[in-house]
Amino acid sequence: MRTSIATVSLSGSLTEKLTAAARAGFDGVEIFENDLLASPLSPEEVRARCADLGLSVGLYQPLRDIEAVPADVFAGNLRRARHKFELMRRLGADTVLVCSSVDPAALDDDALAAEQLSELAGLADDFGVRVAYEALAWGRHVSTYDHAWRIVETADHPALGTCLDSFHILSRGSDPRGIEDIPGEKIFFLQLADAPLPAMDVLQWSRHHRCFPGQGGFDVAGLVRHVLRTGYAGPLSLEVFNDVFRQAEAGPTAVDARRSLLVLQEETGIAEPPAPVVPTGFAFAELVTADTEPVAALLGALGFARTARHRTKPVDLWRQGEARILVNAGTAVRRDGTRLAAVGLESPNPGGAARRAEALLAPVLPRRRAPEDAPLDAVAAPDGTELFFCGSGSGGWRADFEDADHAPTAGVRRIDHLALTQPWHHFDEAALFHRSVLGLRAEDCVDLADPYGLLRSRAVSNADGSVRIVLTVGAAPTDDTARAQHIALATDDVVAAARRFRDAGGRLLPIPANYYDDLAARYAFAEGELEAYRELGILYDRDAHGVLRHCYTRTVGRVFFELLQREGDHRGYGARNAPVRLAAQHAVQAHAGG
Repeated sequence: MRTSIATVSLSGSLTEKLTAAARAGFDGVEIFENDLLASPLSPEEVRARCADLGLSVGLYQPLRDIEAVPADVFAGNLRRARHKFELMRRLGADTVLVCSSVDPAALDDDALAAEQLSELAGLADDFGVRVAYEALAWGRHVSTYDHAWRIVETADHPALGTCLDSFHILSRGSDPRGIEDIPGEKIFFLQLADAPLPAMDVLQWSRHHRCFPGQGGFDVAGLVRHVLRTGYAGPLSLEVFNDVFRQAEAGPTAVDARRSLLVLQEETGIAEPPAPVVPTGFAFAELVTADTEPVAALLGALGFARTARHRTKPVDLWRQGEARILVNAGTAVRRDGTRLAAVGLESPNPGGAARRAEALLAPVLPRRRAPEDAPLDAVAAPDGTELFFCGSGSGGWRADFEDADHAPTAGVRRIDHLALTQPWHHFDEAALFHRSVLGLRAEDCVDLADPYGLLRSRAVSNADGSVRIVLTVGAAPTDDTARAQHIALATDDVVAAARRFRDAGGRLLPIPANYYDDLAARYAFAEGELEAYRELGILYDRDAHGVLRHCYTRTVGRVFFELLQREGDHRGYGARNAPVRLAAQHAVQAHAGG
């Protein structure tokens, strides 16, 4: 099906928005009136620009507060509409969106609304324009799609149809099954948006918190299936009002938007991109640093050993059990120092994983390699992290490292999870990316209390938990560059692992005594158990499925490590302990800065 996006969904000038939409692969756009009014381009120039970019103008919007008004008011509305229809002819748009009225002067009279909309459609028809009537969720008298359809059906004009908007339908809890009673040819346009499920005024919810399909809590795919059963043949169009999107760069937002429609088309059976290939484990985590000494000291204290060096690059392989850390000293390093730059994902079909990623618009990364280096497919995640698709076994990427089979054992078994801080305007995009491109399951969002504001966190994982990634975003744009990333290492005995780390010269994150006083009040521990936690800075969490014990190292650059022991089927990440950990990290940083 054709795809479209409303210009209001992107930031920048109208020219920038059109360019971003075309580059992302959209077939058409909805022109939002404010974007045209603020543009120095004439309607004819906008039309020509769209044609040059291969974009159709599928909708002009909105025309507000038209129907069910006194006769003198309606006469003025027709004069206003005539001007818009003339403009649309110049613009090359053949459908106008008419929102159900929110005017306090509007009358609760469906017969009058149908009569006036029919007259409006007659005028539109003279200009070659169709009228798509949409029920706003906060409309004064018409606020549901079935009510809007009854009025359109009563008006019975060929140039009058309805516009369905997933947000307005699903935000009111309307049953979308009734859509199938509408003839497909009378659905003139379909607008799609998702949204989280907060408790707030529906108007504020709509204007500030919509997101692309797959990023919220609505069953947008289910609604689209109902629409398709009607025989609807128009485009799938995105109309998203979102404060973050309005401030983000238009190009990446447009790509994110287009990806959401590709996934939606897959979920509804419209299209079949290459099937997802779910990763089965972490092959490696790669740190980039200009100063290898502190990183080497940290890894050595954790029990890792440098087991190999890349045959052609200044990259060292550090191993312990099945946990592999690459330390790269040959890549340009940003001002914030050591960072987690790349992740190797074990895949049963690396080529298939790469094809899936490319089909869903993930940027394919060029890789400079010597002829003898193993070929590796890599794509960029929204935060810039490089994701490598690695075959399982001892071949592939490991063949680039000499003597890579020796692995010490000092308590760490494998990488349990990675925590990646996202740029503030890419958090929802990151969740959709990891879910759709990698086939991981997304868990619910969690708010974490930081001393300087709330953080949002969302975990994605495969079915057995062998791949877990926690995505986090800061409280404000200025926070993001300071947020650290971390690598969590699984161990069978966190107390022993923490002692070995400390005895080897490693520095653990100190945790305030008040935390352990609270633990003593909440749980009963074996003799000496709580004292060991207090001594080593170990945090404790328990739920219905098991127990989590974990502690943290000090931060090097932007990276720190977590030692983690799971008992039973505990699949959490210690969200209850996050405020304590975050406050402790702020305190250490402040002390170091002072």
